Amino acid sequence: MAGCSHDCSSCKENCSSREKKSLIKESHKMSSVKKVIAVVSGKGGVGKSMTCALLAAAAQNGGKSTAVMDADVTGPSIPRMFGATERAAGSEEGILPVVTDSGIQIMSMNVLLENEAEPVIWRGSLISGTVLQFWTDVIWSDVDIMFIDMPPGTGDVPLTVFQSIPIDGVIVVTTPQDLVGMIVQKAINMANMMKVPILGIVENMSYLECPDCGRKISVFGDSAVDALALENGIPAVAKLPLDRNLTIAADGGKIEQLKNNYLTEFLNKVYKKLK
Repeated sequence: MAGCSHDCSSCKENCSSREKKSLIKESHKMSSVKKVIAVVSGKGGVGKSMTCALLAAAAQNGGKSTAVMDADVTGPSIPRMFGATERAAGSEEGILPVVTDSGIQIMSMNVLLENEAEPVIWRGSLISGTVLQFWTDVIWSDVDIMFIDMPPGTGDVPLTVFQSIPIDGVIVVTTPQDLVGMIVQKAINMANMMKVPILGIVENMSYLECPDCGRKISVFGDSAVDALALENGIPAVAKLPLDRNLTIAADGGKIEQLKNNYLTEFLNKVYKKLK
């Protein structure tokens, strides 16, 4: 604007200089990612990474070209669940993700380290920058749906992801305890504040099925997930049981080979809510 002093604090004009600029970063020029879903929780220990792995396996088995970005840099577990032991490769063009037996593309701190047990002792800004590089520097090839395994809480990395990566929606993971439900509400509120739609909620460790009579036992108390979903207008709900087969598959790197993936039907409901 003519005669502009470039001091917006004392100016009431609505010129282009005052417009908010998007912080969204473009993915690698050779990447193609159609939809991105963040898997979040308010706290650790609720089975968020397990849920993310099950969602990815269900999507891939359902015919979607799937990828997982492990944004939990200091506590990565995705590669182990899929039995991915090789290191990520790179070239002058960019970083290539590791590909699992069924074709799922994975990028995680653990596929960059020489020793997966090596701790990542970094400050938040460096961790956030690394996660952003997983989006901008990795060549994701023809991905229909990408799941981002987020670190727990509402700190630096979730904020970076929500602001810098074009998230199409969020899936929230919780457990039946009242305390967890209260903390998960914080994650829900953060998604709402960032104007990211919540596509569904998964209650992990929801029940134990008796091997003799088949009765469902609420080990950690009565489920509150339906009420939580109704209160927050969350469209899709799933309840994961305490199932030793899930633990065995995850520990053995065979999450893709599970015959009973509890989240297949849930994921089909999520697809309907994606724009």
